[in-house]
Amino acid sequence: MTRRKLREQIFKLLFRVEFNDAEDMDEQCRLFFTINDEEPDEEDTLYIRSKYDAISEKLSEIDALINDRTKGWTTDRMSKVDLTIIRLGVYEIVYDDDVPEGVAVNEAVELAKRFGQEESYSFVNGVLRNFLDQNG
Repeated sequence: MTRRKLREQIFKLLFRVEFNDAEDMDEQCRLFFTINDEEPDEEDTLYIRSKYDAISEKLSEIDALINDRTKGWTTDRMSKVDLTIIRLGVYEIVYDDDVPEGVAVNEAVELAKRFGQEESYSFVNGVLRNFLDQNG
């Protein structure tokens, strides 16, 4: 799979966090890979799962960063799609040295165009660009 497709799969798996309790997520991950239309190979499956695990371990930190750096918005006011995309973008910007910050923002915008509402891409871009501006 391409990096873009892998990121899309991570987004789809991470999106399930909004609808399931933490203790149910292992089963959700198993189901995700069982019924996944993309049928990732073993290497891709390991990558998707490890990235998901890394992000989910830091969700409270990521949400705190988002809440701290957005004015007039909190994570509980954001659409679930936008929030999931922003979480993925923030993780890549802050914690993932393999992803350049600009790529993280651009890929998040592309996810928002594909899965979000009409103006989601603009909102996601604004939040992540503001995040970059505040990171110096």
